[in-house]
Amino acid sequence: MKSLTVMIVPLIMLIFLFSYASAQERQTERRDAEPYFNRGLACSKKGQYDQAISNFNKALEINPRYAEGYLERGIAYADRGQHDQAISDFTKALEINPRFALAYYNRGLAYASKGEFDQEISDCTKALEINPRYAESYLNRGAAYFAKRQYDQAISNFNKALEINPSYALAYRNRGAAYLAKGQYDQAISDCTKTLDLDPRDAKVHFGRGVAYYGKKEYEKSWRDLEIAQSLGFQIPPKFLSDLRKVSGRQN
Repeated sequence: MKSLTVMIVPLIMLIFLFSYASAQERQTERRDAEPYFNRGLACSKKGQYDQAISNFNKALEINPRYAEGYLERGIAYADRGQHDQAISDFTKALEINPRFALAYYNRGLAYASKGEFDQEISDCTKALEINPRYAESYLNRGAAYFAKRQYDQAISNFNKALEINPSYALAYRNRGAAYLAKGQYDQAISDCTKTLDLDPRDAKVHFGRGVAYYGKKEYEKSWRDLEIAQSLGFQIPPKFLSDLRKVSGRQN
């Protein structure tokens, strides 16, 4: 029995030493990878995506389990329009860290860029399971429902985004678009106005509110918003201008 005890103690010590060495190794890998990671972030901010990806590659060669490295390289690929590569990187980040809400969020955006809105809804939902106060995920899930013409579900998600962030201009903007698509012009006008209170130079929202006024047959108000939209550089669709001229009797 004494000899067995003597054997067990060194074995336990070896296990603990091995675990400690592995943890130290991971810390060293992360520390060595961080300069490349930080350079990659700096390049991404400047729009230098090739250089960013090159630096993230080096960071991941040093630390293949660097979830943030896969995330940021995926974002750089997405910014270059390489959405399949982006999705692959976000998936790798999630294999390393299954509770990485930001990776679900960005993978959802990449799916949306490919028109795969069901996958975007799924990823936004997973992000919200991890972080129920992720207003941007509610916004994007709402946008996916909007793209699928499921306007009630879209409005419900925009409502939740606004409960979390009452000053979220994009949520008002998108909810206004959903109300407009449903022909609920008063609600659309209200949300467009709230958006413009937060961002007065949003030309598309001036146009959207003009369309809502058109739907209510308030043509002078429609013209006023269209003129502001044009002054901000927005090109009014010729068919809409033609229709507004006919019903309003104006030719300008």
